[in-house]
Amino acid sequence: MRTPADSDALRALRRVLELRAKLNEAIRRFFRERGFLEVDTPVVLPANAPEANIDAVPAGAGWMRTSPELAMKRLLAAGCDKIFQLGPVARAGEHGRWHHPEFSLLEWYRADAGYLEILADTKALLAFLARELRGTTDFTWQGKPVSFAQELWEKAAVSQAFIQHAGWDPALTFAPDRFDLDLVTRVEPALPADRPVVLIDYPAPLAALARRKPDDPLRAERWELYLGGIELANAYSELTDAAEQRARFEQANAAREKRGETPYPLDETFLAALAQMPPSGGIALGVDRLLMILADADSLDGVLPFRNG
Repeated sequence: MRTPADSDALRALRRVLELRAKLNEAIRRFFRERGFLEVDTPVVLPANAPEANIDAVPAGAGWMRTSPELAMKRLLAAGCDKIFQLGPVARAGEHGRWHHPEFSLLEWYRADAGYLEILADTKALLAFLARELRGTTDFTWQGKPVSFAQELWEKAAVSQAFIQHAGWDPALTFAPDRFDLDLVTRVEPALPADRPVVLIDYPAPLAALARRKPDDPLRAERWELYLGGIELANAYSELTDAAEQRARFEQANAAREKRGETPYPLDETFLAALAQMPPSGGIALGVDRLLMILADADSLDGVLPFRNG
């Protein structure tokens, strides 16, 4: 039953709802003008990509998607060379100031491209969206200045950032627990908060679905984007080697079993399609976190009015 308090809260969020509609429209316009095809893939899947630290939400005989990535890569393999998707995903156990169990992802993929081409796309996209929603690339979030201006972006190698702020190189001596702790407590707090910062070339054990650097097998062609201390996006030069991808999925499932968690089935249709997939670049960008900054909200609760219980 609807209560007066519920109605008042939703009326107060009208500005945020209007901003979300404007953001979604601007995203679609940006990609359409650049020749991308918008696609729509299933939200209930028989299998997600097994990842050690991401838990899927059960849905009947399958799971809610944690990402549309596998289906979109099958479209790349089928000849769709520039595609994007804007839609919901779900991940179990994620809730906090920057986390919700259900949220919106923007993913896009380009054939015959890599993670640096995706970085160029991202710079152009964020500058465009800031101008569309805030009228300028330079504005304030929670009283602090931020800029989406392309010329102000910073880029640092993961190894460089860890050596400088944590005193070790995770690509040479990888330790997963130490990496996670130092990333959160030492590296991320040291990143500039007033401009986009890219941490690039992750240690190979954290490649996930990214290819290794051809001239540096200790590192993967992966980057993550931070703004205001918040992770906004995760990008790869995509792995197209089915045998290596299968081995990584099996390794992730083994890590899950070691912690007493259920392993996930492998998507054999996706693995079979990798043989036809061209060299590609792709990215997942958190739309709600981006909206939170553009709407000057202090947490995801301020931009997810229907998902707070």
